[in-house]
Amino acid sequence: MNYRNLITIEADKRGGKPCIRGLRMTVYDVLDYLASGMTPEQLLEDFDYLTLDDIHACLSYAADRERHQLVVNA
Repeated sequence: MNYRNLITIEADKRGGKPCIRGLRMTVYDVLDYLASGMTPEQLLEDFDYLTLDDIHACLSYAADRERHQLVVNA
């Protein structure tokens, strides 16, 4: 999944947090809903403007960010 076409970062929207397609729904919001136990189907029902590709883009973004995270041993 190439999330770069779906995840946007705008300084004046949601404090510059990564959002879905310029909407006010952040990647964090989607991940938080999924982590709390919501299924992708429930997300799609509750937020009719989201698509399954949007959800996959959020997961890909998080995986890519984790992959590039710098770990420093103290």
